[in-house]
Amino acid sequence: MAEPAAGAPVPPRALPNGLAAFLVFLSSGAVLVLETVSLRLVGPYVGVTLQVTSSVIGMALAAIAYGAWFGGWLADRRDPRTLLAPALMLAGIATAVTLPIVRYAGEVLRGGAASAVLLLTALTVLLPAALLAGITPLVVKLQLADLRRTGQVVGKLSGIGTLGGITATLGTGFVLVAALSSTVIVLGLAAVLGVTGLALGFWLRRQTGPSGLSAPGRVKAALALLGLAAAGLTAAAPNPCDVETAYHCARVEVDPSWPQGRTLYLNSAEHSYVDLDEPNHLKYAYTQWIGLVADVARPAKQPMDALHLGGGFTVPHYLAATRPGTDNLVFELDGGLVELDRRELGLRTGPQMRAEVGDARVLLRGEPTDSRDFVVGDAFGHLVVPWHLATREMAADIRRVLRPDGIYVQNVIDYPPGRFIRAELATVKAEFAHVALIAPPGAIDGQQGANFVIVASDAPLPLAAIPPGLKLLPERAELMDEAAVTGWVGDAMVLTDDYAPVDQLLATA
Repeated sequence: MAEPAAGAPVPPRALPNGLAAFLVFLSSGAVLVLETVSLRLVGPYVGVTLQVTSSVIGMALAAIAYGAWFGGWLADRRDPRTLLAPALMLAGIATAVTLPIVRYAGEVLRGGAASAVLLLTALTVLLPAALLAGITPLVVKLQLADLRRTGQVVGKLSGIGTLGGITATLGTGFVLVAALSSTVIVLGLAAVLGVTGLALGFWLRRQTGPSGLSAPGRVKAALALLGLAAAGLTAAAPNPCDVETAYHCARVEVDPSWPQGRTLYLNSAEHSYVDLDEPNHLKYAYTQWIGLVADVARPAKQPMDALHLGGGFTVPHYLAATRPGTDNLVFELDGGLVELDRRELGLRTGPQMRAEVGDARVLLRGEPTDSRDFVVGDAFGHLVVPWHLATREMAADIRRVLRPDGIYVQNVIDYPPGRFIRAELATVKAEFAHVALIAPPGAIDGQQGANFVIVASDAPLPLAAIPPGLKLLPERAELMDEAAVTGWVGDAMVLTDDYAPVDQLLATA
């Protein structure tokens, strides 16, 4: 390779290979930690839906693209050695500031509107991820001392960055989220980035001498003030969670009108209500409808074998109280939620009140055929039935587990124009011989969003006993019989494992 001409600028010295690899690995991994944790940060305000997940991924990719572009532009105009340490420290500060930004902005942007989702996810991930993405091109520029090895250098560092992202994704999803709260993960990452930046700056300054990379005192003071401000804002920011489980931001509130009443909120949405003194007390209308179906499904006080898909333990407690000897088995994905129910919501497990932690679809496969009298589908991700629990294949497995005269009830939330509830009814009808629906009149007419309860069986349903019971309830509801359901569903699609666009069907027109 030709020597540089006399008087030409001397290119900056390359970093040691190990240090260069570490910086690229760390910065790329930190972006993926932020992306994974961002879903948990925004979930309490806008839910955890396909749109939210897509928005977080999209914003992270945009940050990587623009950060790498701008980092490469800077690398060609400034000595990258002067930029690496400040970039890491600023990324650490921006990461710490993410917490108060999300928690203050989230209170304003609550809801599932697309604009709120996009804005909140952008505030969460764009700035810190862009700063981190800019580090790789700075390091690459420093390492390109020999143009004959350009492909090797770029390929190696690109591979190391990808490995950093993979390690961070798996480590965060399998280890960090299960062991630590989102606040600890974010602040811990911010501390790692800040300390690394300070250590790198000190090392580079020693390598080049006091005059080489000495930043003005005002810059150091500004960074220090930003760090203190981030810490202060984080401490003062409202935290929507009492408990953070592996899947939910959860809190339990005491009913102000009844000291023994407890309301469980998951990701800011009311999930269940438990009366610690009176398990017969069903507060929510949809639980009253499910209780009514259970009451007419079998003779009074006759025990049942019941399976519950989802860990709201209100209905299992009701069946245990009204039908002593009932075998209740609950499938709940979130083990932390089961522990919270034990601690604060009066859950007492035993031989006839069992909770198995795991995905309901997976656990259902292990249930014997013709083993249950009553199956309750009440699993939600925020306000959405998880798509794989809403398909024809899932309904077929539920039908397999039910005895020939068993009944399946499924709680569904939908909004006008009601595309999802119609599709889910069509899906259940594709497997069960008899299907009915309970819902408020306004929801059936397409005037309001509401809970809908699907009632299905291969045996004729005890429909005659349901309307008199509905009239006794405080909130008005109607029973749509099998003929009316067929007409109301029309040509709605049947959801399958191959095609179940649940989130899109729920989106309001």
